[in-house]
Amino acid sequence: MVSSRFTGVAAHLVNLVFDSALPRDLAGFWEGLFSWDAPFDPAFRSEAGPKRGKNRLHLDLASRSPEHQAELVDRALSLGARHIDIGQGPPEEKRVPWVVLADPEGNEFCVLEPREQYAGTGAIASVVTDARDPERLARFWAAALGREIGVREKSIVGLRPPGERGPWIEFLVTAEEKRHRNRLRFEIAPRRGGSRAAEVRRLRELGATGQGSVRQGAVAMVDPEGNEFSVLSPR
Repeated sequence: MVSSRFTGVAAHLVNLVFDSALPRDLAGFWEGLFSWDAPFDPAFRSEAGPKRGKNRLHLDLASRSPEHQAELVDRALSLGARHIDIGQGPPEEKRVPWVVLADPEGNEFCVLEPREQYAGTGAIASVVTDARDPERLARFWAAALGREIGVREKSIVGLRPPGERGPWIEFLVTAEEKRHRNRLRFEIAPRRGGSRAAEVRRLRELGATGQGSVRQGAVAMVDPEGNEFSVLSPR
C-alpha cells in the first residue's frame, strides 16, 4: 500500500494541460479571468476532437468574500463562460454556495464561496479529479508528488499544497467509469538533477502504466484509474 507521505525524491507538477479546439482563444479566456497565480503553468494544446461528456478533471477557483465570488462569476460570464447544471440545480435556486460554470469550450469549473481551507492557495483553490476510489488515487498521487493527504472524508480526499501555497489536488468520488481521453491532464517532471527514466520506473512501481517511449519531449502514462499524464525532462 502506498503511504500518504512519500519520503523519497518526488516529481513536481509543472503544467495543467487543456486540450482545445482554439488554444489561443481559450488561453485568452483564462488569462482574462485572473492572473495565473499558481506554482504551475497552464498549457493549451490543439485538439480537433469535440468534448464528450463531463470532464473528469476540473478547477475550483477560490474567492475571498461573497462580493469577490460574485465579481469572479460576473467576469467569467463577460468573457464567454456560461452557467451549467451538473446536478446542483439552476443558479437562481442557490441550492449550493458555489457556482458552476463552463468556459467557452465547455470545460466545467466552480467558483467557490470563501473557505478557510483555501485562504492561502491563490486564484486556484483546487484541481479536482473524479475518482471511483478517491483514497487509492490520492495515495498514488501523494507518493508521485511527495504531498501529504490533508483532507480525508467519505466523498473526497485532498492533497495539501507544499508550503500551504498553491492549489490542493483533490479526488471526488463518482460512480461513473472513465470513457474518454481527459481534456485536462497533468504534466509532471523530476527535480533538477533527477532522471526521467528513473522517475518513470518509480511511477510504475506506484501503480502507473505506460509505454515509456518519448514523444514530443514527454513520456505518456496513466494513473491507476486511467487518467492520462505526462512525464517531462528534469527541471
